[in-house]
Formats: sequence, C-alpha cells, structure tokens
Amino acid sequence: MKLAALLVPLLVLAGCGNAGAASDGRPSVVTAFYPLQFASEFIGGDAVSVTDLTKPGAEPHDLELNPRQVAQISDAALVVYLKGFQPAVDEAVAQQAGDKAFDAGSAVELMDVAHEDEGEHVPGEEEHAEAAGGKDPHVWLDPVRLATIGDRLGERLAQADPEHAAGYQARAAALHTELAELDTEYATKLKTCARRDIVTSHTAFGYLAQRYGLREVGITGISPEAEPTPQRLAEVAQRAKETGTTTIFFETLVSPKVADTIAREVGARTAVLDPVEGRTDPDTDYFSIMRANLTALTTALGCKS
Repeated sequence: MKLAALLVPLLVLAGCGNAGAASDGRPSVVTAFYPLQFASEFIGGDAVSVTDLTKPGAEPHDLELNPRQVAQISDAALVVYLKGFQPAVDEAVAQQAGDKAFDAGSAVELMDVAHEDEGEHVPGEEEHAEAAGGKDPHVWLDPVRLATIGDRLGERLAQADPEHAAGYQARAAALHTELAELDTEYATKLKTCARRDIVTSHTAFGYLAQRYGLREVGITGISPEAEPTPQRLAEVAQRAKETGTTTIFFETLVSPKVADTIAREVGARTAVLDPVEGRTDPDTDYFSIMRANLTALTTALGCKS
C-alpha cells in the first residue's frame, strides 16, 4: 500500500492524543522491528512507551503499514528504524517523522551485501541489495555493533526527553556491558571449532560470521522469500559435502523446505539458527535467542567446550 493512500485517514488519527506522548504522558517511541524494540525497551525502561510496527512472528522484510501505524510514526517522540530494510517504513519516516527519526544503521559501519559466495551467484540479492543501498541490514546479529547502536540510541532518547537523560544513559551503558559479555561468550566458544562453514537457508548471518571468523554459505540471499535455482542447490550441496557440513540451518519465520532438501542430499540434519528479526515466543528475548543460536552453532561446528 502506498503512503499517499493513507494520508486522509492519517489526518483524522493524527488529531487524537498529544504529539510525541502516549496516553499515559510518557514519550512515545515507535520501532520498526524486534531488535530495535528490544533495545528501545531496555534503554527506555519505564520512562517511555514503545510500540513496534512489526507484529510478533511476522516477517519484517516486506512490512506494509496501515493508517494507524503511519499516524503512530507521525506522532512519535522518536522513531527507531533501519534505513533500507523496510521500504514502507522508510517512506513513512521520510514523509512523517522529520528529525524525530533515528536510523540505527547510521551509528555503525554496515557491510556490503555479498553478491557472490566463492565466485558463485547467490539468488535473491539484487532487489534487496539495491533497496538497501548495497548494504547488509542484519547488523543486530553482531553484539559489538548493536552495543554501539545502543549507545547512540541512549543519546537520542536523552535529547528527546532531557528530564530522564541520566536513566537512559545508565541503561544504555548496562546494555553495552551485557552485549560485551555476549560477545565474549561467542568469541570463546567459537574459537576452537572443527568446522567454520555455516550453511543457512537465508543469508542473514554475515555480521555474525565476520565477527567470529566463520564462513556463511547462503542457499538464498538477503531476501528470505527468494527461491534458489537448481544450480544453486547443487552448488551448496557440493560445498557442504566437501567441507563435512553436518547441519543445514533454517530460520523460524521461513519454511524449512529448502534446508530439508539440502540436508537430504548431504546426509546432514537441520536445525534452527534464528536471525532475531521477529520474536515468536514472548518468553524469549534478544539475549536468550542469541544464546540458543550459540548452542546450535557449537553443536553443528564441533566446537570444544
């Protein structure tokens, strides 16, 4: 749905409530998808009201906005998004948020999308790479980069709500510390693995692979909906056989069919590696999901405990 079609109902909705504040008077923070919601809730604490645009369990890449969501963006004290990841959010932010927007990607250096793996074409890259300016958006899978984003987010919240600045800055520092501990866990446990290749159904783990010296072999590219060609399936299966891959990873929000196909060909098992794009279990959070990923990786790669 194009943003222009939402503007008439938006005019009505925008008049409801005080701009920048939730119904209870706290600053309203609108986030684009789960990792940004997690960071905003952690740093904002009880001082802010956080609304996430992507429903739990929904695939965030191709999110469409309804009129109420566009109104929420317009009325927010701060909008936290990742430019290039969700086109509908980009459009609404450009037209409605003004200087109230914080682009998480602006806080860190983003990686270029890898168009090829070992010289082989990875399907599904071009469209999403072009939309994202040629950058890989999955930056939250690197705890070190997410810690830097959290630092900048704390500063932006403090600017938007100076009365509670000290609290935002303290919680941002606490998040940084916890993410540094997670980074240490990953670095320690992935240091002595028998294998370094991770075969994934969706090329979302480039930042994680770069940080910890792994090699991601994606069956499809940045877009999780892309269909691999028979040639690509054969290429990945051959690579998996040559490297002794024992596990083909699929993710929680996408069908495991492609991963199952490769696994049968190779004689491997399948397991979940969660890109943390959308939480499916309310009893989990970023840290518990990332630690579950670490357990899956150490098992698949034959890492020494």
